[in-house]
Amino acid sequence: MNVTTAPATATVRVRYFAGARAAAGVSEENVQLAAGARMRDLVDELASRHGQALTRVLTACSFLLDGIAVRDTSTPLSDGAGVDVLPPFAGG
Repeated sequence: MNVTTAPATATVRVRYFAGARAAAGVSEENVQLAAGARMRDLVDELASRHGQALTRVLTACSFLLDGIAVRDTSTPLSDGAGVDVLPPFAGG
């Protein structure tokens, strides 16, 4: 009998754009979170990793989870998910 267990962690690929990239100091990174993590857990981890500059930017950012806009921070994250961090863009 084969028993498959869920992973204890979830690895999320985070891509930063524009001002978020500048504040984070990287364009992309993999973040390992506990299984069952939600968007708010990811945002907290990113702020913890990159400090005050990114924390300020994150408050104004939009997020895409696997290409779909996410506004609810209780949205669950799965292993292998991709999150794009998009600060407000100016232009016309």
